[in-house]
Amino acid sequence: MTDSILLEDKLDETPTAQLLGVSVKTLQRWRAVRLGPPFLKVGKRVKYLRCDLTRYLEQIRVETINSRKVT
Repeated sequence: MTDSILLEDKLDETPTAQLLGVSVKTLQRWRAVRLGPPFLKVGKRVKYLRCDLTRYLEQIRVETINSRKVT
């Protein structure tokens, strides 16, 4: 484990679900089928790294024609 993971901001399920706009149950279902953002499991505790959530949101972002700069 790198120092960056130790120092990184870690979120529980509830704030993660709120940030992603889904329910805690949806997060749990995603974990069960290995979907959604990466997570850490320490014993029974589940944590999400803020940097992983940012990366996940960037990956699922859908660009529209209007959002691109037309030159």
